[in-house]
Amino acid sequence: MPQIPQVPETPQAPQTSQAPAAGRIAVIGAGAIGGYAAALAHWAGLDVTLCVRSPLDGLTIESGDTVRTAAVRVATDPAQVGPVDWVLLTTKAQDTPSAEGWLRRLCGPGTAVAVLQNGVGLEERVAPYAPEGTPILPTIVYISAERLAPGRILHHVASELHVPEGPLADRFAALLAGSELRVRPVADFVTAAWRKLFTNLAANPVTALLQQRIGVFADPEVAGLARDLLHEAAAVARAEGADIGERDVEGTLELYALAPPDGGSSMLYDRLAGRPLEHEYITGAVVRAGERHGIGTPLNRMLLILLRAIDRELRESAS
Repeated sequence: MPQIPQVPETPQAPQTSQAPAAGRIAVIGAGAIGGYAAALAHWAGLDVTLCVRSPLDGLTIESGDTVRTAAVRVATDPAQVGPVDWVLLTTKAQDTPSAEGWLRRLCGPGTAVAVLQNGVGLEERVAPYAPEGTPILPTIVYISAERLAPGRILHHVASELHVPEGPLADRFAALLAGSELRVRPVADFVTAAWRKLFTNLAANPVTALLQQRIGVFADPEVAGLARDLLHEAAAVARAEGADIGERDVEGTLELYALAPPDGGSSMLYDRLAGRPLEHEYITGAVVRAGERHGIGTPLNRMLLILLRAIDRELRESAS
């Protein structure tokens, strides 16, 4: 998740006459997004289980001058859980296969899965790892948060989840209606997903490669590189059916210029922490889509090659 949220103007979630959604939630992943979402759902009175690899001493959310704890239930083994009403999959995109054991245990006949990850094609990414027929709701995350340590999350700004319009979106909105997580259904989800990818596309790789914060985009040459990266991606996005144009390029650059200069990106935070990177689902998504449509993406391809090299080093150091 990029740490520079851009929240487009979209309608509020529609009111529905359906009965309140059942409130048993499992959150897979206790990173910045998973920990934050689990805490907000817990504070709203929902029954939350946080599914993690290693035990947590607690879950603390820092936001502004406020520090709050959330006494959520923690599970460290899929054998400890059973079917719930909703699963929120918040792992990094590259860690999706590792969630299969959890998904097989948590998904029953009435379970739906909301995928809170970066990139495009979220349904296709997750479907092979969930029981056949499980409803999957792709979710665009507009939350700026940083995992400072296991169970310790710093929330910077924004708490919005954008989902494609439809009955499943209405169920999800009803589920979280009492929380601080705002669910906004959108009509053109393909465009919305690519627009969100734009917020990641220059910020994440550039900050991670340079190991510098967002203030680096104040450099005119770095801003010019970002513009060229985005122009390449805009051509690819249009070929994929998204309504992306010059306004999105300039809007993203304005977003970078307005962001706090000491802000970061999820890819930067991962590199600084020695964790694997999410490049294949951000820069890689553009390069592969360009290949499908015969559109050249030389700048994005160059960044992808460099990010792959860094990622290999990080993985070798961790092994």
